[in-house]
Formats: sequence, structure tokens, C-alpha cells
Amino acid sequence: MIDQSKDLNEQESQGAIWRQYHELAELAGSLAHEIKNPLSVIHMNADLLSEELDESQWPGKRRAISKVDMIKQQCHRMENLLRDFLRFARMQEMELTLGSLNEQITSVLNLFQAQADKQSVRLERFLDADLPNIRLNGSSLQAALINLVKNSLEAMPDGGELVIRTYVIPNGVAIDMIDTGYGMDETTAMRMFEPFYSTKPEGSGLGLPTTRKIIEAHGGRINVQSEVGRGTKFVLEFPTPVRIA
Repeated sequence: MIDQSKDLNEQESQGAIWRQYHELAELAGSLAHEIKNPLSVIHMNADLLSEELDESQWPGKRRAISKVDMIKQQCHRMENLLRDFLRFARMQEMELTLGSLNEQITSVLNLFQAQADKQSVRLERFLDADLPNIRLNGSSLQAALINLVKNSLEAMPDGGELVIRTYVIPNGVAIDMIDTGYGMDETTAMRMFEPFYSTKPEGSGLGLPTTRKIIEAHGGRINVQSEVGRGTKFVLEFPTPVRIA
């Protein structure tokens, strides 16, 4: 005999955890907004102070300008961090409509073609022409793909190859994104989707966690394989809608 009361208790517990998560996300988002406003004022006044120092003849002008520039740099860094954090914290259920995954990735690759040419990176496309449509949110999915392509190009400053392949899998479709960049060690590969974890000096550590949340909001999943000195492979999988006979 199935213990229905146990199942109900588990559902109620999961529901309570989900409500707490949304409450914390809303609170964090509100706090970030409250920080963003005075930070913008500080940044603006630092710009004004720089202009006044440029026009002054004060003997300590050079040291003062250097210190103001440092304030401006840190303000800019915090503004970027808050922007990424708000995007991460406010990621909720999105409206999905039927669309072509090939079209989404093609748009993103076209966006980066000029940069890839400048870096001597070959963008190789192997897109399945018969790929079935999936339920997607175009702007959000493109944001996730942009982040992945951007990371791949940053890992190949001296040239290389980025291979993009779409194909059918059981109950869905998939994208392989394989670059010949620096690669990552095992620790970085395991932690790269953790919020605020970053190996980049100016990184917020929220780009890849946000990418994963977007993929999961589409009912999909993302996996990574990487080897230092050889490159990185991301695999994105998405479900296809169930066909009604």
C-alpha cells in the first residue's frame, strides 16, 4: 500500500523550498537595485571630479586623477556585476514558442563572424537541415549561446577552430560546441556553473550559471568536457514537443 501522506508531505516540503527560493531571489534583486542607484551616483560624480581635475593646476593632480580612475574602474566592475546578478536572480519561467534551433545558432555565429575572422578562428557549421523545431524563447536562448561562443573565442586569442554541430537525439535535439582553445582543468570544469566562481580577473562568475539556468528553463541540460591545452566541448540537449497522433 502506497503511503499517500508521505508523498503529500514531500510535495509540501518541495513547494515550501521553491517559495523560499523565489522570495530570496526577489529580495536579492531588490537589494541589488538599491545598491545600483547610489553606485551610479558615485560613478557620475567621479566622472565630474575627473573633469575638474583635468582643468586644475594642483600639484597633486596626477595622484588624484589616478585615484579617481581607480574609483571609476571599480564602479564599472560593480555595475557589471550587479547587471549579471539581476539577470541571474530574476530568471523565471519564460514564454516558449516553437522555433528553429538552427536559426538561433546561425544568428549568433553571424554575430561573431567578424571577430572570429580577426582572431583567425574558423567557425565550422554542421547543422542538421532536418532538425525538428523545439519550444524556445529566442532572446534568452541567444543570450546563452552568445555567452558560450564568446567564451570559446576568448580561449583562442591566437586562432583555432570552433565546430558547431546540431543533430537529433532520442526525444530531442542537441548542439555540440567544440573549440581548440586553452581548455580547463578538472576543478574549473566541475565548478564553472557555480555562481560567482570565475578564473577571469574581471569576471562576475555569473555568465555560465545564467546560461545553465536558461538551458534548464527550456527543459534542457548542458554538459562540458575539457582538457588543458586541447580545448573544450559543450553539449546542449533540448526536448522536442510530444507529437499528438
